[in-house]
Amino acid sequence: MKKRRHRKKNWEKLDNTAVLFPAIASEETTNVYRISVNLTEEVDAELLQKALDMVLPGFDAFNVCMQKGIFWYYFETNNKPAPKVVKEHDFPCRYIEPYSNNNYLFRITYYRKRINLEVFHVLADGMGGINFLREVTYQYLRLKYPEIAAVKKNRLSEHTSLNTEDSYVKNYKKGHAKGYETKRAVEVKGEKLSRGELGVMHGYMSVQQVKQAAKKYDTSINEYFVIVFMYSVYVEYLKRMRSDKPIVCAVPVNLRPFFDSMTTRNFFVMVSAVFKPEKDEYSFEEIADIVKKSLRGQITKEHLEDLFSYNVSNQKNILLRSIPFFIKKIAMKLVYLSSAKANTSTVTNIGNIKIDEEYAPFIKSFHAMISISTGQNIKGAICSYNDTMVFTFTSILRDTAIQRGFFRKLVEDGVDISIESNGVYYD
Repeated sequence: MKKRRHRKKNWEKLDNTAVLFPAIASEETTNVYRISVNLTEEVDAELLQKALDMVLPGFDAFNVCMQKGIFWYYFETNNKPAPKVVKEHDFPCRYIEPYSNNNYLFRITYYRKRINLEVFHVLADGMGGINFLREVTYQYLRLKYPEIAAVKKNRLSEHTSLNTEDSYVKNYKKGHAKGYETKRAVEVKGEKLSRGELGVMHGYMSVQQVKQAAKKYDTSINEYFVIVFMYSVYVEYLKRMRSDKPIVCAVPVNLRPFFDSMTTRNFFVMVSAVFKPEKDEYSFEEIADIVKKSLRGQITKEHLEDLFSYNVSNQKNILLRSIPFFIKKIAMKLVYLSSAKANTSTVTNIGNIKIDEEYAPFIKSFHAMISISTGQNIKGAICSYNDTMVFTFTSILRDTAIQRGFFRKLVEDGVDISIESNGVYYD
């Protein structure tokens, strides 16, 4: 494990997806996600800080600050001390203010037995976040339990990648058309929580029970959750009525398996599950068939390549590259606002989290959540560990009918659910 020392300041371009996030980030649209690990014992804050101090210098993807150039933002090695680990005292996924955070673009907090990593999406996607949180947790456990340290020593797990390549640029192909839609989708509206509040609701369930439920409809687990989410919007929000706008769910797709990448930076694209209620009544099975076809037609290597290659080609365009950043920022905001309202929501699955066996007795579960964004007042995030799967809703709406409808449908399909929330709905 590397010790912190003053290092030469190296610089690196933002990856192709990351260039958008600084242009649109605000207190309302934070572009911050959270991954949390729940331990079997209360967190020792001092040891957690020490673990972060020890691990951070080895992670080039996180050990950076962001600087503004004439044409683009860029990363530079951050030689300041690691951000201070603090007890959680505010709502999740808040905007990360670099100047009050030693210029780092992530934060680590704790509460009782839980360690939270919150990441500004400019740094990394879920895989990069898992990599980093897992190594900080491993180091924390080695410090707390000498018997683990004796076996594992202070070194990174062999399953941890430190690769920081821009896999978008490495894999893009020339000459692809625009891959995203700008037609407006159904927007879930209603009375909102107080400014700055975020409602969180976790549903804990068995992976095996979810697999059985998904099998009934010939779907993958990810497809099943997206279908149930869209069905809940249709039933609880549209009240089964027709709509001149579609329900559209953005689904991030991890590109690493398709392009043999191990990068810890962003490497995903969004596909859209689309269902437009054009008649008076749809069964769940009908919606399942529509959404399955919508997703499966998009998740091919060729189509995914088209989606990110269009964006990379813009970034490589000499004329566009020469435009000053303040003009690019305005243009990117306009494009974002146009495309953002083409989605009702986002459901992301960061997958099954693997843990080295020596640490497993001290780790109980994980969960993930994502911040809300323009036009998307409710979102979902999924992760699993061993046989425990967690679906987490984040929402700024006071009404919880969609969440209740979602979990009710899972129960109808034979999935036992344990619900936990952050209490904002009980004020």
